[in-house]
Amino acid sequence: MVLISGVFIFSFFFSGVLAAPSGNRNERPIIGILTQETEDAVLKPFGKTYVAASYVKYLESAGCRVMPVRLNLTFSEYEKIFNSINGILFPGGAVNLENSDFAKAARIFYSLAIKAYDSGDYFPIWGTCLGLQLLTVLTAGKNLLTNTSTENIALALNLTSSAQSSRMFHDFPPELMKALSKEPLTGNFHHYSIATQTFQRNIKLRHFYSVLSTNTDMYGVEFVSTMEGIKYPMYGVQWHPEVNRFLWEKDLAFPHSAKAVQLSSQLADFFVNEARKSFHRFPSAEEEKAALIYNYSPIYVGNICSYMQVYFF
Repeated sequence: MVLISGVFIFSFFFSGVLAAPSGNRNERPIIGILTQETEDAVLKPFGKTYVAASYVKYLESAGCRVMPVRLNLTFSEYEKIFNSINGILFPGGAVNLENSDFAKAARIFYSLAIKAYDSGDYFPIWGTCLGLQLLTVLTAGKNLLTNTSTENIALALNLTSSAQSSRMFHDFPPELMKALSKEPLTGNFHHYSIATQTFQRNIKLRHFYSVLSTNTDMYGVEFVSTMEGIKYPMYGVQWHPEVNRFLWEKDLAFPHSAKAVQLSSQLADFFVNEARKSFHRFPSAEEEKAALIYNYSPIYVGNICSYMQVYFF
C-alpha cells in the first residue's frame, strides 16, 4: 500500500493478482532450472538433488524469476509446470545423459517444447555444458560424445559463418564479437564434447542445429562449442557463461575480464528475452509464489567445492 497525494494505492505486488503480459512481450517471465542428482560425494550429505546458485543469479540478473524443477515427477506434473513457466535451463553437471532422472525429465520438456512450437507456442530451452550435450543426445536419439581434454581452460571461440546472423549473437556489439573470437572469455570444464565431424555426419543434428562456434582441444579434436536450433528456440553452449560473474575459485579458469562479464550479461539478457516471448502462466498467484526459488535458501559450499552457493532439495 503506497500513499500518493493523500490517496492510498494498493500495489499489485501484494494483491494476489497475476499481472497480465504487456503487448507482445511477457514482462514477468519465469524460467525453470532443472535440478540434478547430487553425484559429488562432498555435497551428497546436503541433499539428493541440487541447483547451483550461480545459474539462479545468472538468470535473475537479466530480469526474470526462477523456479527449481524437481526430479521424479509425473508426466502430468511436468506438463503443468511446462504450461506455467516461460523457458527452462539445463545446467552443467555430471550425470548419465540417457538413463538419469535428470535426462528423463529433460526429455519431457524437450518434447513438449517441440510440440508447442509446432502449434505456435514459444518455449525456449537453454543447455549449458552438460546441458548442450544432453540436447545433442535428445535430438540424435543416442549418445555421440567423445572424450576431449577440455577441463579447466578458458578459450576464445572459433566463430562460424553462421554466428553473425544467429539469434544468439545478433545483438552483440561488434567489439564484443571481436573479443569473443580473440580473447579467452569462455570457461570450459568438461571431459566430453560433441566432435564437429560427428555432428556433421549425423543428419538429425545437422538438420536441427546451426553450429555457431567450434573449439579444439590440446590433442587437436575439434568440437562444437556453441549451437542454436535452426527452427526451434533451443540453445547450447559447451562453456559456462554464468561463471564469469558468479564463481570465484582462484585455481579454476573463470574469466573475469570486463569483456567476459559483458559476455555473460549479454547472453543472460538474450535468453530471458527469449522467455519473454512465452505467455505461459501459473493458474493462480498462490501457486506461482509457492513454486519460486525464493522459498529456498542456498548453502555456502565455497570451502568444499568450486561452487559458491548451492540450493539443495
